[in-house]
Amino acid sequence: MHEMSITQGIIEICEKHAAGRRVLSLEVEIGQLSGVVPEAVEFCFEACSSGTQLQGASINITRVPGKGLCRDCGRETPLTALFDPCQACGGYNVEILTGEEMRVKEIEVE
Repeated sequence: MHEMSITQGIIEICEKHAAGRRVLSLEVEIGQLSGVVPEAVEFCFEACSSGTQLQGASINITRVPGKGLCRDCGRETPLTALFDPCQACGGYNVEILTGEEMRVKEIEVE
């Protein structure tokens, strides 16, 4: 399960930026096309944060929808998978605009 190592990475980022202070809560954005399962990150968070500055912190995960720009017709199109076609023209020449990201957006510390 790669979500365990991703969760550990999130905790390391938060600890670095908290500079020794206890983390109360954090907001994370996970793109729909990233291949990361938000529920698995939430599940891993409690175990991974045990004994760290994040123990007891709440995690709020926002799912970022996939969106692409069709290079054939020039329209933006929603994407639910990496290789979805344009919903307007059916073409596959789609540049991904959003949905692949994964970032710690906000950390609340004491």
